[in-house]
Amino acid sequence: MSFSIRIRKQALKEIEKLPSKNSIEISKAIDSLSFEPRPVGCKKLKGQSETIWRIKVGYFRILYIIEDKIKIVEIRKIGNRKDVYK
Repeated sequence: MSFSIRIRKQALKEIEKLPSKNSIEISKAIDSLSFEPRPVGCKKLKGQSETIWRIKVGYFRILYIIEDKIKIVEIRKIGNRKDVYK
């Protein structure tokens, strides 16, 4: 049973700004979340008002939430590791 992927407009804009090599890698990682929303190496972020997960793709991070009841993964933010958590 796979999850639907929903990407916020802000995250889409962040993907479009990246070099094509990085955007392809990130797109593949996002696609894989539909089959396994909690892959090996993912991490639940602490100190957030809601449960936000993060996966690494090189120097970039993908922040997302998982809605298990309705089978949706929502991509919230994508960015360089030094800027994404601000």
